[in-house]
Amino acid sequence: MTETTDTREQILRAAMTRILHYGYAKTTMAEIAKDCDMSAGNIYRFFKSKLDIAEAIVRGFNQAFYQLFAEIARRSDEPALPRLTELFKARLERTYHMMQNKTKALEMADVLARERPIYYVEELAQERIYIVQILEQGLKSGEIKPLDNLNFTAEMLQIALMKFESPRFWADESYEELTREFDGVMKLLEKSLI
Repeated sequence: MTETTDTREQILRAAMTRILHYGYAKTTMAEIAKDCDMSAGNIYRFFKSKLDIAEAIVRGFNQAFYQLFAEIARRSDEPALPRLTELFKARLERTYHMMQNKTKALEMADVLARERPIYYVEELAQERIYIVQILEQGLKSGEIKPLDNLNFTAEMLQIALMKFESPRFWADESYEELTREFDGVMKLLEKSLI
């Protein structure tokens, strides 16, 4: 790693620790700088704003998660529909466990959704790449019926399962309740693909 990369990572770690403890709104660039033993001006060399830091934190988290999606998509010798379910279930599990008792992380996600909606559009497009790969493999094996537009189908699957990606729709549901709902919706979606 270079010194620049090390410094960026140090800033991101300090910011994440502070934001998860105090919340996004109550965290300042000056506090993040103090936690890194540097001046606020030095932080601005790496990030233009606190929102840029928040986006970088979430992007880093999602990059690691896309590696899991890529691994699921690469297992083309396995049936497609169970892998599609696995991908969406992993998404639910990640979100549920990340948000459980971490309202500060949800606050940061809400700020990003409000202030940088294009970020979520990009993230959904990235996720669709893996969904489309699995759908293509299912078509090739004959497991999935012919579809006119795989990207559109992937997008509609994301929309149909949006509840399980967004804690705002969960009320006070337990993980067991969410899993039961997820399994029911997924079974309906699978039937539409065969």
